[in-house]
Order: sequence, then structure tokens, then C-alpha cells
Amino acid sequence: MNMFVLKLIQNIYKFRTIMNKISKIFTILFFFYFNSHAYSETIGKIIIEGNDRISDETISMFADVKLNDNIDNEKLNSILKNLYDSNFFDNVSVSFDKNDLIINVIESPIIEQITFTGVKSKTMKKELFKILKLKSRSSFNETMLSNDRSAIIGYLKNIGYYFAKVETFVEKSENKLVNIDHKIEIGNKSKIKKISFIGNIIYKSSKLRSLIVSEEYKFWKFISGRKYLNQQTIKFDEALIKNFYLNKGYYDVEVNTSFAKLINDEEFELIFNINPKNKVFFNNLSLTLPDDFSESNFNNLRKLFIEVKGEPYSINIVNKILEEIDKITLNEEYKSISASVSESIYDDKFDINFEVKETEKIFVERINIFGNNITRESVIRNQLEIDEGDPFNEILQKKSENNLNSLNFFKNVSSEIIDGNESNSKIININVKEKPTGEIMAGAGVGTSGGTILFGVKENNYLGKGLSVDANATFTSETFKGQLKVNNPNYKNSDKSLFTSIEATEIDRLKKNGYKTNKTGFEIGTRFEYYDDFNLGLSTRSFYEKIHTDSTASSRQQSQEGNYWDTFIKFNFDYDKRNQKFKTDDGFRSSYNLDLPIVSDTYTLTNTYNYKYYTSLYDNNITSLSLFVQSANSINNKDVKLSERLFLPSNKLRGFEAGKVGPKDGDDFIGGNFATSINFNTTLPLIFDNVQNLDASLFVDVANIWGVDYDSSIDDSDKVRSSIGIGIDWFSVIGPINFSLSESISKANSDVTESFRFNIGTTF
Repeated sequence: MNMFVLKLIQNIYKFRTIMNKISKIFTILFFFYFNSHAYSETIGKIIIEGNDRISDETISMFADVKLNDNIDNEKLNSILKNLYDSNFFDNVSVSFDKNDLIINVIESPIIEQITFTGVKSKTMKKELFKILKLKSRSSFNETMLSNDRSAIIGYLKNIGYYFAKVETFVEKSENKLVNIDHKIEIGNKSKIKKISFIGNIIYKSSKLRSLIVSEEYKFWKFISGRKYLNQQTIKFDEALIKNFYLNKGYYDVEVNTSFAKLINDEEFELIFNINPKNKVFFNNLSLTLPDDFSESNFNNLRKLFIEVKGEPYSINIVNKILEEIDKITLNEEYKSISASVSESIYDDKFDINFEVKETEKIFVERINIFGNNITRESVIRNQLEIDEGDPFNEILQKKSENNLNSLNFFKNVSSEIIDGNESNSKIININVKEKPTGEIMAGAGVGTSGGTILFGVKENNYLGKGLSVDANATFTSETFKGQLKVNNPNYKNSDKSLFTSIEATEIDRLKKNGYKTNKTGFEIGTRFEYYDDFNLGLSTRSFYEKIHTDSTASSRQQSQEGNYWDTFIKFNFDYDKRNQKFKTDDGFRSSYNLDLPIVSDTYTLTNTYNYKYYTSLYDNNITSLSLFVQSANSINNKDVKLSERLFLPSNKLRGFEAGKVGPKDGDDFIGGNFATSINFNTTLPLIFDNVQNLDASLFVDVANIWGVDYDSSIDDSDKVRSSIGIGIDWFSVIGPINFSLSESISKANSDVTESFRFNIGTTF
């Protein structure tokens, strides 16, 4: 059967369907018009005609009618409507004669099979079947079929197939069975060629582009799905942009519905329209408390009010204040409280009052969880700040939602609070919509210091247990590292993570340093939040290592050739007060690591401290100051192993070639026992203010590496290295490119400088 005949049959069927609908409408109007003056009668008998599959009892149930019911015009119309609403009938007529109710029906065909032609992906077919209202073995309905077709088109657009075409064919047989075929021409995914921002955007487009999830299409991003149009992602991007402006003082910012402009057959320009309006600043911040609340408990909060006065409005600060109120009230055992916010703006002044109220004690009767087809219910309940039997607290309930969103397991999390069986109880219904939690990561880079290749796969919700399973491998010109790590973020409901990993590392520095090492081992440990933003970590690490040296190595280096077995206890203390993890522009992070040898051939004790402070000196600027200190020393007077000696990371001392700074033994750079650096970095947004995809920064690095435990004659302690330079990040058509041009200010004679450095590549 050719396409013309199929189209003709389809059009005839559609015409018949339209006529059926018209018939239904006229039938209903008939009863409204001709029976408007009928008298009420009692049904003595129900006669049902025309049904083959559906029983008389079922039809009576659908019609909501039984013997001895009073029948009038309104009842007849109700019967007719109920039967049509069941979607089991193509046509229905109802009449009343001599106390007999006569119902005549024409049953809808039964759907035998639904197919998708043109779709090869089993995963996509599975998702398409999920969104259909019509199912196999259900009654056929033309309206629902039309809705299904619209849903298919919507789903395909949502995942990036904006040019997909859908034709639906219905094949009827004489035995009242129908087959439905959705013929799909899926086409290519719609690529985002360009991302633009219009309106009074204030900030550079490159800055705004770095905030959102959607990405411009580049040929090297062959794995990333972010380069395709996705309606859900775009809505999320709008929220990210709005949140950014809300934290920069723009209280009344509008991010209008973004739209996509077609550039060519398969590429779009994604456009965001931004209207930030006027910038406002915190002015008067006040707190209203119940009479029985102690004012002294809120002194720290009032100090915060003074600190932020005059600062640009920030939604994060408002939320922080609400969290502090919550902590104080809960610590003081004020369980039944609510916090409300009243705001007023005049000129550029923003006044805000936080009012805390005591409420009637209401308890949580039950918590129901819906929508978790993969994620185990226990994983979700472990994230809740409130439990069944606890006093209901709206603030804690909102925090529970935030906790679930932070898992990154769900597309959407929502709660519904309904009345319980008792007057003082509530039932919480939590609805989640799961999303894929697997990730694939790949990357490549090349620069003056060599090349890097990495690959990894990760599952963040393994078997629905909330487990993270991560496997990755990294290759450089002199190193290979492979790792498999499993992490349970809430082991046995303890709010403590339990992780384990196995890894293998090979470092080949024969040409540069005269040695080569192979290391294999495992680690098991735990990590938890001890106090707000303060995390503790404890783990044990055990490694087997083989060191090989060549003839160019010194005699003391050659003496370390052999096999080693080392077991460490690792302690980690981390205090993180950054305002955001990515593109941080305020706050600080301080961390300390201690590797304590327990069973070892060399017993090397390693200490590492990192501190980094962030601030913004002006709009679009990010300035940071960081401190790095590290030491490695044997606690039994043995030499520190070659593989455990310290080298400055390349980002701690720019302007010098990585690994070629510090003490030397002959021609080999051997690293040191001590290393430290101070780094200053500030972005220069005004340099490329009108140039997209180009950012510049000024940096100053001061560092030193010294100490040789096996030979006191080698000393580099007084040779402080320093450099100044400019870095440029360019998101080019061939990938992101980083340039740095630096000049050493001070150095040792043996150091190898590197004034120019570049890297090409990215992870995706």
C-alpha cells in the first residue's frame, strides 16, 4: 500500500471520527433541548444494547445508575456524560420508555499493538512508551491518540530533536482491533551554535556563559550532551542566571523566557533576555522575636546585620540568616516556630525584617515517598531533617527538600503537606522524579609541559543505594594513574561517608630525575561534617611500591632501588566557607592533611596545608590569595623515598618548568623535604571587556622548595623563587586554550625557567 492510499485512509478515518464527535455533541444537545420538561420517574428496568466485550454490570457502574433510581433530565445527561468520559465507547444513546432505561452503546476498538517506526534506540522507545496515555489492550480513543502524538513531539524536542517529524497511522481490523504505528523521522539533534545574552546584562557574556549548563557546540565536545537544545536544561539555566544576579544586588531581576533562533538546518542561537533593573543594598536589618525568646541568644545574628549593612543585596545572605535563626531556635528547643520575612525598598536601600513566631505544636503523622523507582526509600529518608513523630517544622521540611536536591539523583523534588487523622498532625507527601545518574568523562590536553589524556566513568546512585562508583585513568608524558573508588555517603544512617579505593600509579622520571616507580595499593576511610562547613576525614592507606634507578642517578638515589610496603593513617580537616564551589568570588577554604606512617620501610611523615581566600574588588572581578605549605620527613632518621620527596605543583610557581626547581643531586632534580608558596591572582575583566570567550588575569607567585635529608651538602633553603605574569583563557574554536606569560623575579642558578606556557584541551 503506497503512501497516498495510507494518507487517504487516514483522512477518511479522521473525518469519521469528527462526525462521531459531532454526533455525540448533538446527542447531548438533544437531551438538553427535548427533555427539558421531562418529569422524574423511577427506573424499573435497565436495558443495555450493543455491548460485546463490556458487561452490563460494568456499563451500569460507569453510568453510575441502578434500579429504583429516580430519573430526570439531569440524570439522563449525567449518564450520557459518564459513559463518554469512560473512553470505552465511540457512541452512546440513552432513552427512557415505560420505566425502562435503555442504554445503547458502540464500543471503542481495542488497541492490539503500538509500535514506533524509525526509532532504533531501545532506551528511547522505553521512554516513549512511558509518556503514552494509550496502552496496548486498552480502548482506543482519538483524542488521547492526538494527545499522545503531541507528547511524543514534546519529548523529542525536550531532548534536542527539534526537527523530528511524527506521523501516526491507525490500522483497524474487522474484529474491532486496532494497531497504532507512530512513524518518527528523528533527524539530528539540534545543536547550540551560539549562546547570547541581550538586555542590560551588566556582566560579560563569557561570565554568564560560565554559569549555565548549556554549552556552545564545539567539535571536541563529542561526548557532552550539553551542546544540544534541551528545554529542561534551559529552564535550569534561567534559574542559575537569576540566582547569580540575586546575589549581586539585583533584587528585582527578570530573566525572561529564553528562546532559540534558528541559524541553519540543525543549529540554533540560544538567547537569554535579562533585565536586572536597579541594584539595591542592605540598609536596615531587624529581628522580631516572641516575648519568651531570649534576646541574648541572637546577639551573633545582630552582629551579622551590622556587617552586611551597606553590602549589595544577596539572596544567599538572606538564606544564611534564616538558617542561623533556625539553628538558634532549634538549639534553644523552640520546636514549633515559623519564620517570615517582610521587605521594603526605597531608592537603592533594602530594608528587611525577620519575624519569628511560635506556632501550635503540630506533629508529623506520616511521611510518604513517591516516584522513586530506582532509588531506595531508605536513601531518601536518610536525607530528611524531620521524621515521623517529630514536631512539624516548615524550615526543616524545606531543608529536607534541599538535601534531596543536593543528591543530584532527581530532576525534581516537591512536597505536599496534608492534614493527618488528628487535628494536630500532618502528613508529608514527598514526590521525586528521578534522572540518569551516570557520567562519562573524557579529556585531552597538550601544552609546553607535555600532554594529558584522561577517561572516566561514574555512577552516582549505584543500584539505587546512593552509592558512588567512580573509575578513571589519567595519562601524561611521565605518569599513569588508574583508580576505582566506591563511596557510601551515609553509611548505616550515620551521616558519615565510607569509601574505599584501589589504585595503580607509574611515574617514569628516568630522564628528568633518574628514577622510575610503580605503586599499587588501596585506601579505606570515612568523612563527615563535624560542625557547620567543618569536615573531618580519617582513612588508612596501604601501598606496595617498586623503585628502579638508572646509571645516571647518584649513588644515594641508587641505594633506594628496591621494593617497599607502606601503611599510613591519613587525617583530613577541611573548613569550607566559599559562597559557591564554581567561580568562587567570596569566602575562603582551609584544609590540612596528615599522612602518619604505621608500618613502613621509611616511615615518612607528610603534612600539607592549603588556604585560599576569595574576594571581588569590583564588578566582574575575582581576586584570590592562597597559601601552600608542605613537609615530608622520616620519623626514624631514614631517607625520604624518591617518590615521596616534594615537588612544587605547576600552578604554584608559574614561570618555571614543572619539576625542575629546587635541590639537585648532580644533574637530577631530586625535590625537597619542604615546599611552600604564596599565590596572588586577580582577573582583569576590563582588558577584554567587549571580546567574547576571552578572559585575562594578573598573577604573582612566590615559592620555595628545600631540604635534602640524605646529604647535608645539598641545600637550597635560601633560594626563594618568585614570578609575575599575565594569564589568558581563550575558549577558541579548537578548544579552550590557556596562555601564561611570566617573568621570574628571583631564582636559583640551577632552576629551569619557562616564560611562556600554553595548554589546549578540556574535560567533557
